[in-house]
Amino acid sequence: MTAGLDTPDRRGRTGLDRHGRDLSGNPRVRVTDVAVLSCDWYVLRRTTFDYQHSDGHWSREQRETYDRGDGATVLLYDTGRRTVLLTRQFRLPAYVNGHRDGMLIETAAGLLDGDAPEEAIRREAAEETGHTIGTPEPVFEVYMSPGSVTERLHFFAAPYDRVARAADGYGIAAEGEDITTVELPFDEALAMVRSGDIADAKTIMLLQWAALDGPYRHPDQP
Repeated sequence: MTAGLDTPDRRGRTGLDRHGRDLSGNPRVRVTDVAVLSCDWYVLRRTTFDYQHSDGHWSREQRETYDRGDGATVLLYDTGRRTVLLTRQFRLPAYVNGHRDGMLIETAAGLLDGDAPEEAIRREAAEETGHTIGTPEPVFEVYMSPGSVTERLHFFAAPYDRVARAADGYGIAAEGEDITTVELPFDEALAMVRSGDIADAKTIMLLQWAALDGPYRHPDQP
C-alpha cells in the first residue's frame, strides 16, 4: 500500500497517480503512464506520453510536473499618495540559487487552498498585510513556469487604505511565515525593478501592468 495512491497521504489524498491520465484536449498527446515521485506536501509526478510532432512522427516523452495547486496575488495601491504596499519575506529557493540574503520584496500572494481566486486573495491580503480589501480587480491569469510547475496564478489589483495599516509582523506563524510590509512610492518600486532590488516575477509583472494599463498609467498613453 502506498500513501497518496492506495491509502491517504498526510493531506488525506489518494489516487494521485490518476491525475492527468484522461486528458483529451490535444489529439497529438496520448498519456500512457503517470507515476507519483513524491507527495510529502505538494505532488511531484512523472508523466509518460506519446507526442506527435509537426512533421507527423510520434515519439515517447517523459516530463516531471510539480503540482502545488493554483494561487493568487494582488497589487495594493494608493493612487492619492502614488504608493504601493508590498511584502518582504525569506525565500529559501531564491537564497540557495544566488540571492544575496533570500529576503524578497513581493506582492501579497498565496495558494487558493480550495477557495475561489477572489476569496483567496482577500484572505492572503489580510494575512500578509493586515488590510481588508473589497472586490479586487482581475488583471490576468498566468502559468509562471509552464515547463515544470502546473500552477496557474491569478493576478489582481486593489486599492488599500492607509488608515487601516497595522503594525508589521504578518503571516501564519504555524507555517513559518514572518512577513513585514514595505510601502514604496510607485516610481521607486519601478526603479527597484531596474536595479534588481525587486526580483520577484509576479511583482514585476504587476508593477509593469500598473504603469502600462493600471492605476499609474499615463493619461496620454494610447
